[in-house]
Amino acid sequence: MDGTTETRTREMTGARMVVQALRDQGVDTVFGYPGGAVLPIYDELFQQADIRHILVRHEQGAVHAAEGYARSSGKVGVALVTSGPGATNAVTGLTDALMDSIPLVVLTGQVPTFMIGSDAFQEADTVGITRPCTKANWLVKETDRLARTLHEAFHVARSGRPGPVLVDIPKDVQFATAAYESPEEHRPRYNPRRHPDPAAVEALVDLMERAERPVLYTGGGVINAGPEASRLLRELADATGFPVTSTLMGLGAYPASGPNWLGMLGMHGLYEANMAMHGCDLLIAVGARFDDRITGRIDAFSPRSRKAHIDIDPSSINKVVRVDVPIVADCAEALRAILGAWTARGRRTNREGLARWQAQIAEWRAVDCLRYRPSATTIKPQYALQRLEALTKDHDRYICTEVGQHQMWAAQFMGFEAPNRWMTSGGLGTMGYGFPASIGVQLAHPDALVINVAGEASWLMNMQEMGTAVQYRLPVKQFILNNERLGMVRQWQQLLHGERYSQSWSEALPDFVKLAEAFGAKGIRCEDPADLDDAIREMIAHPGPVIFDCLVEKHENCFPMIPSGKPHNEMLLGEASTEGAIQAGGAVLV
Repeated sequence: MDGTTETRTREMTGARMVVQALRDQGVDTVFGYPGGAVLPIYDELFQQADIRHILVRHEQGAVHAAEGYARSSGKVGVALVTSGPGATNAVTGLTDALMDSIPLVVLTGQVPTFMIGSDAFQEADTVGITRPCTKANWLVKETDRLARTLHEAFHVARSGRPGPVLVDIPKDVQFATAAYESPEEHRPRYNPRRHPDPAAVEALVDLMERAERPVLYTGGGVINAGPEASRLLRELADATGFPVTSTLMGLGAYPASGPNWLGMLGMHGLYEANMAMHGCDLLIAVGARFDDRITGRIDAFSPRSRKAHIDIDPSSINKVVRVDVPIVADCAEALRAILGAWTARGRRTNREGLARWQAQIAEWRAVDCLRYRPSATTIKPQYALQRLEALTKDHDRYICTEVGQHQMWAAQFMGFEAPNRWMTSGGLGTMGYGFPASIGVQLAHPDALVINVAGEASWLMNMQEMGTAVQYRLPVKQFILNNERLGMVRQWQQLLHGERYSQSWSEALPDFVKLAEAFGAKGIRCEDPADLDDAIREMIAHPGPVIFDCLVEKHENCFPMIPSGKPHNEMLLGEASTEGAIQAGGAVLV
């Protein structure tokens, strides 16, 4: 029976409702792992051909893969897992998606309604467990409420500030029959505000006209608002000449080659970005939430600036940093209104002040804060990423990362010209995120070059997903910067804990080439800088999945770095950049 006939007859089982609702919501891919409490849904999936199911090797991998799919495609990601441990294994991915505002719908099986509360086999209070790590969740106890709940779940996940939602479906609800409610019949209850207050827009434009040292501070909210928001951001920055910096999550909203680009700011941000944030007189936050990795010490954060904050989530405004102009709105709608008001008032800026500000920024940029001492015998991690950038930038390329030093080096040395090309775990900092996320990205973009920049420790956390990559013939490239250390932990122990290296490396790592071959994939090892370019080209050319074991300098530190409790103008820099920073007038900790 096809989907059209099913919808017309309207009577169907709960399991069939799930599949029909996914179809009606435009879902083409589901990541999951079967178990007893979701077998009726899996039986329905087996009997249709519209939705492909990707069998992962762990439920955490299912949710991270759905994240990668969602972030790179702009669609809602979907995961399907069973009750009990299936649901609890999904918690890390749900929390990761909540912190980074990624739209997901996670469907979990549950024991039959008459057994809930009896400590039945594989029973867990999934709704209770996931309430703090989802945007919304539901336990559906009546089949006639299932379809409308599923449609509401998709609406909530993608609307306003995006996020993960969960629908817990008892097994007897999946077997029972009821009338199916189509999306057209559904009346959403959640309707967040999208358009800005015109008075607030006028107040901001007034500040923009007078500012001498403005900065646009952009975040992942710009990307989540869709390609139009990124286009409007570029138009505003290029028309005003205001410099643009970004959080880790916002990379690509403004092009790295753009004339006003300062680079990433924050704990491992660029010197010029952090100094500009510290010295600006107007800070315009667009879709950013003032995360502690960005602000550093709150009472010393951007101390002389007037502040405006654009965010669709009203709870984010004044939550961390008090602002002068709050604007609750969708980023695209707010940027459109600001451009319109500024244009109507004559597109005025403080040209003299901006010229002085741009000259100051040029001095800070001349410090060359990413400078490092190259080696002819050992691959420096910075060099590895410089060469990866040079050899892949002209491809249709998507970059994922794990979490740690390699993540920060990737953000520093790889340039992103467009949104949705950079997938990394920001707020939660989830080791093990990047590999399954890269699988999701590759499925969303089958002809693209998808690379996961990893550290060996992070990569091992979800290494079992190599089986998924091989089974579905996904040519994902795992570019592992192998320093045989928990690099960021070791760096903090060196700099902040008296060089007491407590449990910051493993003495039992696998041979990654043999590991790749054991899975049926290709393995490449490189340890000589002279061989690196050819090895990267070999990785790119291989038509299947690759594990690239890049042996790098074991004790290289990631700079710049703002130590905990310090303001933006007090950064640790590498030896090669410190002298230039002092000459430029910045306070540098050594």
